[in-house]
Amino acid sequence: MTVGIVVISHSRALAEAAVALAGEMDAGGGVPVEVAAGADDGGFGTDAVAISEALASADQGDGVVVLMDMGSAVLSAELALELVDDEVRERVVLCPAPLVEGLVVAVVSAAGGASAGEVAAEAGDALAAKSGHLGGLDGTAPAAAVPAPAPAGAGEETGTFTVRMPHGLHARPAAALVAAVRALDADVRLRNVTLEGPEVSAASMSKVATLGALQGHEVAVRASGPDAGRAVHRLQELAEDSFGETAPAAPAPAPAARGTGRPIPASPGVGIGAVSVAAPAGITLPAPVAGTPAEQRARLDEARARGREHLRAVRDRAAREIGEAEATIFDAQLLLLDDPDVLADAETRIEGGADAAVAWADAMDAVEAALAAATDEYLRGRARDVRDVRDQVLAALGGHAEQAAASDGVLVADDLTPADAAAIEPGRTPAVVLAGSSPTAHAAILLRARGVPAVVGVGAELAARAREAGVLAVDGTTGELAVDPDETVLADFRARAAAHTRRRDDALRRAHEPAVTRDGTTVLVGANVGSVDDAAAAVGADLAGLVRTEFSFLDRHDAPDVDEQEAAYRAIAEAMGGQRITLRTLDVGGDKPLDYLPMPAEANPFLGVRGLRLALARPELLADQLEAVVRVAHDHPVDVMFPMVSTVDELDAARRALDGAVEAVGRGRPDLRVGIMVEVPAAALKAASFAPSVDFLSIGTNDLTQYALAAERGNEDLAALADALDPGVLALIAATVAGAGDDVLVAVCGEVAADEQAVPLLLGLGVRELSVAPAAVGVVKQAVREVDLGAAGELARTALTCPDAAAVRGLLG
Repeated sequence: MTVGIVVISHSRALAEAAVALAGEMDAGGGVPVEVAAGADDGGFGTDAVAISEALASADQGDGVVVLMDMGSAVLSAELALELVDDEVRERVVLCPAPLVEGLVVAVVSAAGGASAGEVAAEAGDALAAKSGHLGGLDGTAPAAAVPAPAPAGAGEETGTFTVRMPHGLHARPAAALVAAVRALDADVRLRNVTLEGPEVSAASMSKVATLGALQGHEVAVRASGPDAGRAVHRLQELAEDSFGETAPAAPAPAPAARGTGRPIPASPGVGIGAVSVAAPAGITLPAPVAGTPAEQRARLDEARARGREHLRAVRDRAAREIGEAEATIFDAQLLLLDDPDVLADAETRIEGGADAAVAWADAMDAVEAALAAATDEYLRGRARDVRDVRDQVLAALGGHAEQAAASDGVLVADDLTPADAAAIEPGRTPAVVLAGSSPTAHAAILLRARGVPAVVGVGAELAARAREAGVLAVDGTTGELAVDPDETVLADFRARAAAHTRRRDDALRRAHEPAVTRDGTTVLVGANVGSVDDAAAAVGADLAGLVRTEFSFLDRHDAPDVDEQEAAYRAIAEAMGGQRITLRTLDVGGDKPLDYLPMPAEANPFLGVRGLRLALARPELLADQLEAVVRVAHDHPVDVMFPMVSTVDELDAARRALDGAVEAVGRGRPDLRVGIMVEVPAAALKAASFAPSVDFLSIGTNDLTQYALAAERGNEDLAALADALDPGVLALIAATVAGAGDDVLVAVCGEVAADEQAVPLLLGLGVRELSVAPAAVGVVKQAVREVDLGAAGELARTALTCPDAAAVRGLLG
């Protein structure tokens, strides 16, 4: 059965956006959806003739469901029915369901083989969860717009799970839950049985957050639709695995500091310095802009798109500079931007005559208020994240941020957003003091990841005193805060700071020295860089072991030309001061798309057209990039490295493209070494086949781990499984070294290279180059100097016999 759907809207942009959203629920693309929206001149309006044509196109003989936005759209639809054949007219159902939610549900239902009546009924119930929670406009739940089919054979599935996480179903596990539900063809509802609360949509980030599900609470699951059974089972699996919640535990509260109030330790370390005050970051509501509801919706959609771009940029930076696990904090914020309940709330307000900014602010304020009123401290901490998303969109709508830039020093503020915390530079901010917040807030998590000492929850009175101080001393390990300390107290804090940083400083002092093991083997320690600033920060690096050239291709609407790429790579080479740089060719694809490089949807983009596969499919992109690489290689020591290689044929094709670039430059062949990323298990096991054609092999343990263990590295549910020290991954590293032989150097550029405890193990396996984040170069070199290769070899042999990563880490303990 194939039911067609027609979308009628006054705004073409709105209709197409709604169809695109609904299309995410129809991976097979089997539901015919036609759009009849906007006037012929591109303005707002509806056209009965265009609607009649859309009806004819959508009709496959099993019926057509029509969804309309408002007002004259209904009249136009009724007129269009008079223009189509009687046979078609009899199969058309005009459905008064809400356009966006109704369309999503209609597509899901139609894809599952429902009849036209059933599709219309499901669409009409699209707001049932919200209506049941809030009631109708008169305080009662509204009646269904279309009679529902008999419940018999509806395929509903039910189940329960128990919340295991210490902080309950907070933002990160909630984001994992919502993402899992949205990937399935099912309508899933949740209810906190322990609190006897209302049923909410599992596809709504805001509603899941308001469940108030704490550790030990029982949550009921009710699902309907083609994937109902899978949905219930999947949520039970996630709950059994604590939704992958492996975030570091927050420090325990410490006794009050001497005469300073009751700060709470949030990020270990000691910081001393002058005061840097951050004023409250209020966003003023912009002046109302006149416009029809369709125009207001378009303004809001555009502002949300800009907010999404900003958050993705912040997330990418956090992943690069802090770590992928910490960057997942921003996934929950991204989900809020597309939360169906929030959007429906804003839509209702706009339909009632509200300006886009007011509608968005009020809808998000309602979510924030619900979280702020939660009894659990962790849920209350999420309210700040909601405010951040609210303000990002308001700023895009013209709102003005009142906060002035803070100077260098110990930062004192009421609170920080996750984006604020991710942007803090440890060199400029020795510590952070927050009047509010908690150790479990996302800002605190990010401060810990960045190594910035912090105390939180100091209260308004102590924060006011701190703002007026000349000097602050902060111990984020014990929770002590000294305001204008005397010389005795200051000396004590300084002694603690010295002890805390001694090892780091010693390592940095020797960073320019070679990293030589105790038995005299030199190991290269390079830096992974993605910008000139990264290269400048790579103090003591022997080379740039990985240059992520994507930085030239992101955040733009067209690809950089050869000259622009050459300038970018040359700048990094110069910043490295003559050290060799390893330029990895463009590593994007279905999981990391570019706006100007449209890619078809892939069921599993990590196994799709990405890395070198994409470059070979877009030879003009690869040719331009390799020409830029060759130009720079004539003046600086350069390696070129191809990502995501799985066959020798791919490498041969890439080398032919490189030969073409050498010929295009016309200056002969420069001193240009060639290597590949070993990220696919097949490449590790076939290293001997690649060895004759390369000068080096660089193991990307992040991807190698996810492919070897079938555990997507960005999936919080699998964080504990995706461990690069799993013996299976170590065996692939050993196989790479064995296949490389004596003449091909083997490097590791994944995150495990920066794990000081793992350094002896990697060297024992035969790795002779480690490439790490710029800030880690010194400490990794120091770790190499403490290694005896004989003992390291024995350690590696033992590790390969371990049953799991936990046992390997026990060896390193």
